[in-house]
Amino acid sequence: MVGELTVGALAYDTVEKRCGVVMDVHGSLIALRPRHGGIEWDARRENVRTATVDDRLRSALTELNANSSRPAP
Repeated sequence: MVGELTVGALAYDTVEKRCGVVMDVHGSLIALRPRHGGIEWDARRENVRTATVDDRLRSALTELNANSSRPAP
């Protein structure tokens, strides 16, 4: 399944339980970045798969919930 992942693809990290955009693949690690910007993280190849529709929706809902609980500036 990792072979299907290319730079720019949306992937799901099964350990972190979140989606990210593939930024780079190097050795046994895949560099991921949150879809709407943020800090990159590395995930082991065996823990990353192509994001499903459910993964994308769950990730979007989690992001919305996190943003709604932040105090207004």
